[in-house]
Amino acid sequence: MGDESKQWVAVTVLIFREGRVLSMRRSSSQEAGPGLWEGVSGRVRAGEDPIAAARREVVEETGLEVAIRSQPITSYAALRRGEPMTVIVFAADHRGGEVVLSEEHDDFRWCDENELSELGAPVQLADAARSAWPPQG
Repeated sequence: MGDESKQWVAVTVLIFREGRVLSMRRSSSQEAGPGLWEGVSGRVRAGEDPIAAARREVVEETGLEVAIRSQPITSYAALRRGEPMTVIVFAADHRGGEVVLSEEHDDFRWCDENELSELGAPVQLADAARSAWPPQG
């Protein structure tokens, strides 16, 4: 049995613009989830507030200006390379800028309500995006 005290915490931000949600494809060089379509995501640092982590990840991974909604949409349990992880999902509304990809992603798309699922994004993420529709921008 593994170390039950170890638990990753991550945030995912679903950014809405003009009725569509941003999906990012993890680059093949990523050790966790290469090729996976996702929202903007990353781990919460020790002592960091989840909404602060969400803001940081949006800047680091996209360069976009957004307004993150204060209440998470949902959270769910997942595994990261076989280790337990809790993912907290926030919605955000696009306020300005165009996507500038970081080294973590190699492609992006602005998706409609069904495309996120069609791209193979995690079911929990696609469900969270649907629950946040219609966008509040």
